[in-house]
Amino acid sequence: MPVVDRFQYLLVMAACVVVTLPLELALGARVWRRPVRLATAVAPGVVIFSLWDVAAIAHRHWSFNPRYVTGWDLPGRLPVEEVVFFAVVPVCALLTFAVVNRVVGRWRKRT
Repeated sequence: MPVVDRFQYLLVMAACVVVTLPLELALGARVWRRPVRLATAVAPGVVIFSLWDVAAIAHRHWSFNPRYVTGWDLPGRLPVEEVVFFAVVPVCALLTFAVVNRVVGRWRKRT
């Protein structure tokens, strides 16, 4: 099994961060600059969906292909990649939303 396969999930999550990070740096999304607000927005989803996954794994309704995960599991046999997913995707969405909101706000001020 190629090593990259085991890190594929994490690499995709890293790519999501790399692609949206310029929204913070160049376009001033100001999402990362407010860490308490960011954590307050993201943490409930991470907790709820992690618990949901743990329950689904325990009941054998859900599983992960070992070829595409590192094998680093959290309690409940939850792959670390899944928790990273639950954190990264909302952060990327918030970055995108913040920039769109900012650009639309600027556009509305001009018209």
